[in-house]
Amino acid sequence: MSGSVRDAASGPVRLAVTGAGGHMGREVLEAATTRDDVEVVLAVNRPPVESVAGYEVEDEADLPGLLAEREPDALVDFTLPEASVDYVSTCAEAGVPVVVGTTGFDDEAEAALDAAAEAVPLLHAANFSRGVAALRRAVREAVAALPGYDVELTETHHNRKRDAPSGTANAVLDDVEDVRSDLTARQHGREGEQPRSGDEIGVHARRAGDVTGEHELLLAGNHETLSLTHRAGSRGVFAEGALDAAVWLAGREPGRYEFSAVIDGADGSNTRGDAGDRQ
Repeated sequence: MSGSVRDAASGPVRLAVTGAGGHMGREVLEAATTRDDVEVVLAVNRPPVESVAGYEVEDEADLPGLLAEREPDALVDFTLPEASVDYVSTCAEAGVPVVVGTTGFDDEAEAALDAAAEAVPLLHAANFSRGVAALRRAVREAVAALPGYDVELTETHHNRKRDAPSGTANAVLDDVEDVRSDLTARQHGREGEQPRSGDEIGVHARRAGDVTGEHELLLAGNHETLSLTHRAGSRGVFAEGALDAAVWLAGREPGRYEFSAVIDGADGSNTRGDAGDRQ
């Protein structure tokens, strides 16, 4: 199904959604009902649940056959790492482009995503918020402008979140380390006698209530502090971004892509630049 960039004149992107009964799956389906550029043709869950946002939810065990029958242009997945790897592999076999918002992958799972991307276009992002994309760019610029400053990152999420630090926090930390080669140690919390070392980034994960997501990067030095913060008020912002990614990804060449390319409206060329069209 992948090849050339899909022509919008051919109609809305035919969409499949996994984890339809989960928090983010429901948000994606709800968001899809308000848009003209996507059409949900398939929603699955493990196990099956009642309809969500007016869409029938089917058994994920039937996904291979359903993909062949419904022929979606792209699939959106927000589930758990083990399930997500299975769904991505199924999409690769079926030739269906896939947008992945699942976090918490280990090296083996990342390798599985790389393998799938050899067959289909795959866009994996730790966060589909346009605000977070802007935050990451601001972080790179600020860290580069403030060499030698101490860096601390604090993230807060709801009390049901499984992975810590969050995928977004890890992405921001990667951004910092890309710019500051002298920061090589991630110090997760502090207890007892622990003077700060010059090569560390402090990392603090908080889990409480129903907080959708907050990330703050603090830079301190030279008798001043700079704080860069993003707060998400609703999971809907992530669902909208994932749908934007699915519309952008449909019909592109196989490979791994980044959400920054969607933000920039990049053409998806094979050249890998700083913004990261492809990973």
